Amino acid sequence: MIQLFQVYKNFGSKNPALLDINLTVKKGEFVFITGPSGAGKTTLLKIIFCAERPTSGNVLVHGRNLNRIKERDLSLLRRRIGVVFQDFKLLPRRNVFENVALALEIIGFPLPMIRKKVHQTLRYLSLTNKEGYYPPQLSGGEQQRVAIARAIVNNPLILLADEPTGNLDPDLTMEIMALLKEIHIRGTTVLVATHSKELLKGTTRRIVTLNKGRIV
Repeated sequence: MIQLFQVYKNFGSKNPALLDINLTVKKGEFVFITGPSGAGKTTLLKIIFCAERPTSGNVLVHGRNLNRIKERDLSLLRRRIGVVFQDFKLLPRRNVFENVALALEIIGFPLPMIRKKVHQTLRYLSLTNKEGYYPPQLSGGEQQRVAIARAIVNNPLILLADEPTGNLDPDLTMEIMALLKEIHIRGTTVLVATHSKELLKGTTRRIVTLNKGRIV
């Protein structure tokens, strides 16, 4: 599903953000990417999502080489990747329904289909009673569930979560992780970047550790 071969990323500083990354994530896997702040976790996810291009090396996502893919095909591929951010990135002047619907509006879904899929997703994440609320009216856990709803409303093949519990208390952290595991059980390939050692305690999932841009 995801393959990286000798991937380097340099932003112009002496120390590369990523250094000789070789990584394979199989279809349907749940993988944790961990390491201290500045280790390269976010950069790695951005390269998989095509928000950044590698300085060198090859990246294959769903069988497509991102170095050779045409812009139109890249846009189609991105639609199959959901992304969840630590700071939610919800639009404060759009309500819950509108924030989730935006992901479908951008790719041109017809309005009846948007309504159906958004309602289904909000119901799945227990947010039906919040669809008219605006982000500032929601708790941190509710905002993160809305962000997850937006990321999965188009049934992505891959879900990338960058520190999805970084701003949440321990109880909400467990709630969000349970949701991500449930989404994984439904068949989505999931990568979660986290620096939290507590989150990894007792996990049976594969853990990939980064330090100073290298897999260690």
